[in-house]
Amino acid sequence: MTDPIEEGIAERRGDTHVRHYLLHLPRPVEEVWPALATPAGLRGWLAAAEPFEPRLGGAVGLRLPDGPARGRITAWDVERVAEYTVEGRGRIRFHLEPERPGGTTVRFTHESEEARDPGWYHRFEDLLTYVQSSHA
Repeated sequence: MTDPIEEGIAERRGDTHVRHYLLHLPRPVEEVWPALATPAGLRGWLAAAEPFEPRLGGAVGLRLPDGPARGRITAWDVERVAEYTVEGRGRIRFHLEPERPGGTTVRFTHESEEARDPGWYHRFEDLLTYVQSSHA
């Protein structure tokens, strides 16, 4: 069986560090989307999200372990793309695609000036657990 979390390339574009992951989640898009694009879902695996205005340009705030971060929703296409640009943390983008049979592929990109990986692999393990347990 393939690892459901594939760490892709890490590259540098000028002063920006870009990390890519490919996630294979065993649930359909309509069940994965809420984990990535709602306050309850984000709280289940990443951080409390308040405020959270689910629309392009909407405010987003994340209470991360190393402190709160505020930003905007910079791309929003329901059940396809959720992108958050957060002050001091960079841009995180989730692109969802249906995967047969009944799963979802998530193409994840994180762009940041910070060279250090903030532990995405372990966070995605939490996401996988959350998605599987919330629809068991």
